Amino acid sequence: MRVHLLAVGRCKDAAIKSLVAEYGNRLRPALSIIEVEERKPLPAAELKARESQLLLGALPQGATLVALDERGKSLSSQAFADQVAKWRDSSVADLAFAIGGADGHDAALLDRADFKLSLSSLTWPHMLVRVLLAEQVYRAHAILAGHPYHRQ
Repeated sequence: MRVHLLAVGRCKDAAIKSLVAEYGNRLRPALSIIEVEERKPLPAAELKARESQLLLGALPQGATLVALDERGKSLSSQAFADQVAKWRDSSVADLAFAIGGADGHDAALLDRADFKLSLSSLTWPHMLVRVLLAEQVYRAHAILAGHPYHRQ
């Protein structure tokens, strides 16, 4: 199963990129990072709609879409691994996680999402969410493989 991280904004921070790559490169195949960005200054509602449109446009065809959303389901690492296993076992070829912009996702993307996930009830900087998500995806794979990483 190929895993994709779709994110609004370009990551320019070398430390963040390095951490995402650290976890993403441990996966086989490696985690793909797809960044989208709207450069035109738009009112907040229009920008949110445009960013969601860009994310949907970057979504691999037929992919299962997981939208990160504060109102999404909160899972333990084990429960997240179990969900990843369900997708894997149901022959999902592409699993895509969408990280929205500052105002989150537009209704069009949330309606298209197959699953809505909350990483925390806390608010995190969008670039750190990339690291948290990459680590949790790797942790899920480690749990499913019986690797001791999860217990360290």
